[in-house]
Amino acid sequence: MKSVRGMEMGAFATTAKQPSLFGGQEEAEADADAARSMLDQLLADSRLYRTTQEYQSLLDFVVRLRNFAPFNAMLLQIQKPGLMYAASARDWCERFERRPKEDARPLLILWPFGPVALVYDVQDTEGKDLPDGVNAFAAAGTMTAVRMSGFVALLARKNIVAEWIDAGDGKAGAIGVSERVTDPEVLVKYKVSINRNHAPAVQFATLAHELGHLCLGHLGPNKLLKIPERPRPVLKDLEIEAESVAYLVCNRNRVKPDSQTYLSEFVATNTDIDSVDFYQIMRAAGQVETLLRLTAHTKFGRH
Repeated sequence: MKSVRGMEMGAFATTAKQPSLFGGQEEAEADADAARSMLDQLLADSRLYRTTQEYQSLLDFVVRLRNFAPFNAMLLQIQKPGLMYAASARDWCERFERRPKEDARPLLILWPFGPVALVYDVQDTEGKDLPDGVNAFAAAGTMTAVRMSGFVALLARKNIVAEWIDAGDGKAGAIGVSERVTDPEVLVKYKVSINRNHAPAVQFATLAHELGHLCLGHLGPNKLLKIPERPRPVLKDLEIEAESVAYLVCNRNRVKPDSQTYLSEFVATNTDIDSVDFYQIMRAAGQVETLLRLTAHTKFGRH
Protein backbone atom coordinates (compact mmCIF):
# COMPACT_ATOMS: atom_id res chain seq x y z
CA MET A 1 0.00 0.00 0.00
CA LYS A 2 1.29 3.42 -0.87
CA SER A 3 1.60 6.52 1.26
CA VAL A 4 -0.51 9.52 0.22
CA ARG A 5 1.51 12.66 -0.38
CA GLY A 6 3.46 12.33 2.82
CA MET A 7 0.57 10.95 4.90
CA GLU A 8 1.07 7.36 5.95
CA MET A 9 -1.78 4.91 6.16
CA GLY A 10 -3.69 5.57 9.35
CA ALA A 11 -2.73 9.25 9.54
CA PHE A 12 -6.38 10.07 10.17
CA ALA A 13 -6.55 7.63 13.06
CA THR A 14 -7.34 8.72 16.58
CA THR A 15 -4.29 8.16 18.74
CA ALA A 16 -5.28 5.40 21.10
CA LYS A 17 -3.28 3.67 23.77
CA GLN A 18 -3.91 0.25 25.17
CA PRO A 19 -5.78 0.36 28.49
CA SER A 20 -3.56 0.87 31.49
CA LEU A 21 -3.55 -1.96 34.00
CA PHE A 22 -3.87 -0.96 37.61
CA GLY A 23 -3.65 -3.07 40.73
CA GLY A 24 -1.33 -5.86 41.70
CA GLN A 25 0.56 -8.39 39.66
CA GLU A 26 -2.28 -10.91 39.85
CA GLU A 27 -4.76 -8.42 38.36
CA ALA A 28 -2.34 -7.55 35.57
CA GLU A 29 -1.82 -11.21 34.74
CA ALA A 30 -5.57 -11.83 34.78
CA ASP A 31 -6.14 -8.93 32.40
CA ALA A 32 -3.40 -10.21 30.09
CA ASP A 33 -4.91 -13.70 30.10
CA ALA A 34 -8.31 -12.21 29.27
CA ALA A 35 -6.83 -10.24 26.38
CA ARG A 36 -5.07 -13.32 25.00
CA SER A 37 -8.26 -15.34 25.29
CA MET A 38 -10.23 -12.66 23.45
CA LEU A 39 -7.56 -12.49 20.74
CA ASP A 40 -7.63 -16.27 20.25
CA GLN A 41 -11.44 -16.22 20.02
CA LEU A 42 -11.43 -13.33 17.53
CA LEU A 43 -8.96 -15.07 15.25
CA ALA A 44 -10.88 -18.34 15.47
CA ASP A 45 -14.26 -16.71 14.79
CA SER A 46 -13.08 -14.41 12.01
CA ARG A 47 -11.40 -17.25 10.03
CA LEU A 48 -9.45 -14.52 8.25
CA TYR A 49 -5.93 -15.70 8.87
CA ARG A 50 -5.70 -19.30 7.74
CA THR A 51 -2.59 -18.95 5.58
CA THR A 52 0.90 -17.56 6.01
CA GLN A 53 0.16 -14.82 3.47
CA GLU A 54 -2.97 -13.70 5.31
CA TYR A 55 -1.09 -13.64 8.60
CA GLN A 56 1.72 -11.60 7.03
CA SER A 57 -0.88 -9.15 5.70
CA LEU A 58 -2.22 -8.71 9.22
CA LEU A 59 1.25 -7.96 10.58
CA ASP A 60 1.94 -5.50 7.75
CA PHE A 61 -1.36 -3.73 8.44
CA VAL A 62 -0.50 -3.33 12.12
CA VAL A 63 2.89 -1.90 11.14
CA ARG A 64 1.32 0.69 8.83
CA LEU A 65 -1.49 1.81 11.15
CA ARG A 66 0.96 3.47 13.52
CA ASN A 67 -1.50 5.92 15.10
CA PHE A 68 -3.28 3.03 16.78
CA ALA A 69 -1.81 0.74 19.40
CA PRO A 70 -0.93 -2.65 17.86
CA PHE A 71 -3.78 -4.51 19.56
CA ASN A 72 -6.31 -1.90 18.38
CA ALA A 73 -4.93 -1.97 14.84
CA MET A 74 -5.43 -5.73 14.83
CA LEU A 75 -9.01 -5.33 16.09
CA LEU A 76 -9.78 -2.90 13.27
CA GLN A 77 -8.34 -5.20 10.61
CA ILE A 78 -10.40 -8.13 11.89
CA GLN A 79 -13.60 -6.06 11.95
CA LYS A 80 -13.08 -4.50 8.51
CA PRO A 81 -10.34 -5.99 6.31
CA GLY A 82 -8.84 -3.43 3.97
CA LEU A 83 -9.51 -0.46 6.24
CA MET A 84 -7.24 2.47 5.39
CA TYR A 85 -8.16 5.37 7.70
CA ALA A 86 -10.25 5.56 10.87
CA ALA A 87 -11.02 8.18 13.51
CA SER A 88 -13.61 9.01 16.13
CA ALA A 89 -16.72 10.98 15.15
CA ARG A 90 -15.28 13.97 17.01
CA ASP A 91 -11.97 13.82 15.16
CA TRP A 92 -13.68 13.49 11.79
CA CYS A 93 -15.72 16.60 12.59
CA GLU A 94 -13.04 18.79 14.15
CA ARG A 95 -10.06 17.85 11.98
CA PHE A 96 -11.62 17.03 8.62
CA GLU A 97 -15.11 18.59 8.65
CA ARG A 98 -16.70 15.22 8.03
CA ARG A 99 -19.29 13.24 9.97
CA PRO A 100 -20.39 9.59 10.10
CA LYS A 101 -23.12 8.68 7.63
CA GLU A 102 -26.58 8.05 9.05
CA ASP A 103 -26.28 4.27 8.63
CA ALA A 104 -22.56 4.08 9.44
CA ARG A 105 -21.39 1.04 11.36
CA PRO A 106 -18.92 1.99 14.12
CA LEU A 107 -15.83 -0.07 14.84
CA LEU A 108 -14.69 -0.95 18.35
CA ILE A 109 -11.26 -0.37 19.86
CA LEU A 110 -10.01 -0.67 23.42
CA TRP A 111 -9.79 2.62 25.29
CA PRO A 112 -8.14 3.65 28.57
CA PHE A 113 -10.70 3.52 31.39
CA GLY A 114 -13.29 2.80 28.67
CA PRO A 115 -13.38 -0.10 28.22
CA VAL A 116 -14.05 0.58 24.50
CA ALA A 117 -14.37 3.51 22.09
CA LEU A 118 -16.05 3.86 18.69
CA VAL A 119 -14.25 4.88 15.51
CA TYR A 120 -15.41 5.10 11.88
CA ASP A 121 -13.84 4.03 8.62
CA VAL A 122 -13.31 6.90 6.15
CA GLN A 123 -15.79 5.22 3.79
CA ASP A 124 -18.49 5.58 6.44
CA THR A 125 -18.13 9.37 6.63
CA GLU A 126 -19.31 12.27 4.48
CA GLY A 127 -18.64 16.00 4.28
CA LYS A 128 -15.66 18.01 3.07
CA ASP A 129 -13.64 16.41 0.29
CA LEU A 130 -10.55 14.49 1.35
CA PRO A 131 -7.10 15.29 -0.08
CA ASP A 132 -6.34 13.94 -3.55
CA GLY A 133 -4.89 10.46 -3.53
CA VAL A 134 -6.37 9.38 -0.20
CA ASN A 135 -8.53 6.68 -1.79
CA ALA A 136 -6.60 3.49 -2.42
CA PHE A 137 -8.61 2.78 -5.59
CA ALA A 138 -10.02 5.47 -7.84
CA ALA A 139 -11.96 5.54 -11.09
CA ALA A 140 -14.32 7.95 -12.79
CA GLY A 141 -16.94 7.45 -15.45
CA THR A 142 -20.58 6.84 -16.29
CA MET A 143 -20.91 3.43 -14.62
CA THR A 144 -24.03 2.85 -12.50
CA ALA A 145 -25.14 0.37 -9.85
CA VAL A 146 -27.86 -0.87 -12.21
CA ARG A 147 -25.30 -1.77 -14.90
CA MET A 148 -23.11 -3.49 -12.33
CA SER A 149 -26.10 -5.62 -11.29
CA GLY A 150 -26.60 -6.53 -14.94
CA PHE A 151 -22.98 -7.66 -15.25
CA VAL A 152 -23.39 -9.83 -12.17
CA ALA A 153 -26.41 -11.55 -13.71
CA LEU A 154 -24.54 -12.18 -16.96
CA LEU A 155 -21.54 -13.69 -15.19
CA ALA A 156 -23.75 -16.03 -13.15
CA ARG A 157 -24.73 -17.75 -16.42
CA LYS A 158 -21.06 -18.63 -16.92
CA ASN A 159 -20.68 -20.03 -13.38
CA ILE A 160 -18.89 -16.88 -12.22
CA VAL A 161 -20.67 -15.86 -9.02
CA ALA A 162 -20.18 -12.30 -7.77
CA GLU A 163 -20.09 -11.63 -4.04
CA TRP A 164 -20.46 -8.13 -2.59
CA ILE A 165 -18.17 -7.77 0.42
CA ASP A 166 -18.18 -5.19 3.20
CA ALA A 167 -14.54 -4.08 3.26
CA GLY A 168 -12.38 -1.03 3.75
CA ASP A 169 -11.09 1.12 0.92
CA GLY A 170 -7.82 -0.80 0.67
CA LYS A 171 -9.55 -4.04 -0.39
CA ALA A 172 -11.12 -3.88 -3.86
CA GLY A 173 -11.83 -7.50 -4.72
CA ALA A 174 -10.51 -10.92 -5.63
CA ILE A 175 -11.29 -13.93 -7.80
CA GLY A 176 -10.75 -17.63 -7.27
CA VAL A 177 -11.97 -21.10 -8.14
CA SER A 178 -14.87 -22.11 -5.92
CA GLU A 179 -15.36 -25.57 -7.45
CA ARG A 180 -12.99 -27.23 -9.92
CA VAL A 181 -14.18 -30.17 -11.98
CA THR A 182 -12.25 -32.92 -13.77
CA ASP A 183 -14.53 -33.07 -16.82
CA PRO A 184 -13.26 -30.51 -19.39
CA GLU A 185 -16.78 -30.29 -20.82
CA VAL A 186 -18.22 -29.00 -17.52
CA LEU A 187 -17.86 -25.38 -16.47
CA VAL A 188 -15.53 -24.64 -13.59
CA LYS A 189 -17.18 -22.53 -10.88
CA TYR A 190 -15.55 -19.23 -9.92
CA LYS A 191 -16.26 -16.63 -7.26
CA VAL A 192 -15.38 -12.97 -7.67
CA SER A 193 -15.66 -10.61 -4.72
CA ILE A 194 -16.24 -6.86 -5.11
CA ASN A 195 -16.18 -4.17 -2.41
CA ARG A 196 -19.78 -2.98 -2.05
CA ASN A 197 -18.57 0.28 -0.45
CA HIS A 198 -16.78 1.48 -3.58
CA ALA A 199 -18.42 3.66 -6.24
CA PRO A 200 -19.77 1.83 -9.33
CA ALA A 201 -16.88 3.05 -11.53
CA VAL A 202 -14.35 1.60 -9.08
CA GLN A 203 -16.36 -1.62 -8.85
CA PHE A 204 -16.31 -1.92 -12.66
CA ALA A 205 -12.53 -1.43 -12.71
CA THR A 206 -12.21 -4.11 -10.03
CA LEU A 207 -14.44 -6.50 -11.96
CA ALA A 208 -12.45 -5.94 -15.16
CA HIS A 209 -9.19 -6.56 -13.28
CA GLU A 210 -10.39 -9.79 -11.67
CA LEU A 211 -11.92 -11.10 -14.89
CA GLY A 212 -8.59 -10.20 -16.49
CA HIS A 213 -6.88 -12.67 -14.15
CA LEU A 214 -9.40 -15.31 -15.20
CA CYS A 215 -9.20 -14.74 -18.95
CA LEU A 216 -5.41 -14.48 -18.87
CA GLY A 217 -5.25 -18.04 -17.56
CA HIS A 218 -3.92 -17.03 -14.14
CA LEU A 219 -6.46 -19.40 -12.53
CA GLY A 220 -5.72 -22.19 -14.96
CA PRO A 221 -7.11 -23.19 -18.37
CA ASN A 222 -10.81 -23.45 -19.16
CA LYS A 223 -11.80 -25.09 -22.43
CA LEU A 224 -15.42 -23.93 -22.40
CA LEU A 225 -14.47 -20.31 -21.75
CA LYS A 226 -11.61 -20.57 -24.27
CA ILE A 227 -8.98 -19.74 -21.67
CA PRO A 228 -5.59 -21.18 -22.64
CA GLU A 229 -3.10 -22.96 -20.45
CA ARG A 230 -0.09 -20.76 -19.73
CA PRO A 231 2.96 -20.93 -17.49
CA ARG A 232 2.09 -19.03 -14.33
CA PRO A 233 3.83 -15.61 -14.35
CA VAL A 234 5.49 -14.12 -11.28
CA LEU A 235 3.34 -11.86 -9.06
CA LYS A 236 4.56 -8.67 -10.70
CA ASP A 237 3.63 -9.89 -14.16
CA LEU A 238 0.31 -11.27 -12.94
CA GLU A 239 -0.74 -7.83 -11.73
CA ILE A 240 0.69 -5.94 -14.71
CA GLU A 241 -1.22 -8.19 -17.11
CA ALA A 242 -4.52 -8.06 -15.20
CA GLU A 243 -4.42 -4.29 -14.68
CA SER A 244 -3.52 -3.78 -18.35
CA VAL A 245 -6.69 -5.70 -19.24
CA ALA A 246 -8.68 -3.54 -16.82
CA TYR A 247 -7.18 -0.38 -18.30
CA LEU A 248 -8.19 -1.39 -21.82
CA VAL A 249 -11.70 -2.59 -20.94
CA CYS A 250 -12.45 0.43 -18.75
CA ASN A 251 -11.21 3.10 -21.14
CA ARG A 252 -12.99 1.45 -24.08
CA ASN A 253 -16.21 1.70 -22.03
CA ARG A 254 -15.96 5.26 -20.70
CA VAL A 255 -14.50 4.51 -17.30
CA LYS A 256 -11.15 6.03 -16.31
CA PRO A 257 -9.31 3.84 -13.76
CA ASP A 258 -6.28 5.02 -11.85
CA SER A 259 -4.23 2.18 -13.32
CA GLN A 260 -0.95 4.05 -13.34
CA THR A 261 -1.05 4.47 -9.57
CA TYR A 262 -1.89 0.81 -9.03
CA LEU A 263 0.78 -0.37 -11.44
CA SER A 264 3.40 1.87 -9.81
CA GLU A 265 3.47 -0.62 -6.94
CA PHE A 266 4.65 -3.34 -9.35
CA VAL A 267 6.58 -1.47 -12.03
CA ALA A 268 9.87 0.19 -11.17
CA THR A 269 11.33 2.91 -13.39
CA ASN A 270 13.67 0.51 -15.18
CA THR A 271 11.64 -2.69 -14.88
CA ASP A 272 12.04 -5.12 -17.75
CA ILE A 273 8.56 -6.07 -19.00
CA ASP A 274 9.72 -8.46 -21.74
CA SER A 275 8.07 -11.29 -19.80
CA VAL A 276 4.62 -9.69 -20.12
CA ASP A 277 2.63 -11.27 -22.97
CA PHE A 278 0.95 -8.44 -24.87
CA TYR A 279 -0.91 -10.80 -27.20
CA GLN A 280 -2.54 -12.52 -24.22
CA ILE A 281 -3.47 -9.12 -22.74
CA MET A 282 -5.27 -8.08 -25.94
CA ARG A 283 -6.98 -11.46 -26.25
CA ALA A 284 -8.11 -11.42 -22.61
CA ALA A 285 -9.45 -7.86 -22.89
CA GLY A 286 -11.66 -9.02 -25.75
CA GLN A 287 -12.85 -11.99 -23.71
CA VAL A 288 -13.77 -9.78 -20.75
CA GLU A 289 -15.81 -7.54 -23.04
CA THR A 290 -17.54 -10.62 -24.43
CA LEU A 291 -18.37 -11.96 -20.96
CA LEU A 292 -19.90 -8.58 -20.03
CA ARG A 293 -21.57 -8.12 -23.45
CA LEU A 294 -19.65 -4.93 -24.11
CA THR A 295 -18.90 -5.74 -27.74
CA ALA A 296 -21.73 -3.70 -29.30
CA HIS A 297 -19.31 -0.83 -29.95
CA THR A 298 -16.91 -3.14 -31.85
CA LYS A 299 -17.20 -2.42 -35.58
CA PHE A 300 -15.27 -5.45 -36.78
CA GLY A 301 -15.30 -9.05 -35.67
CA ARG A 302 -13.50 -10.30 -32.59
CA HIS A 303 -10.24 -12.22 -32.87
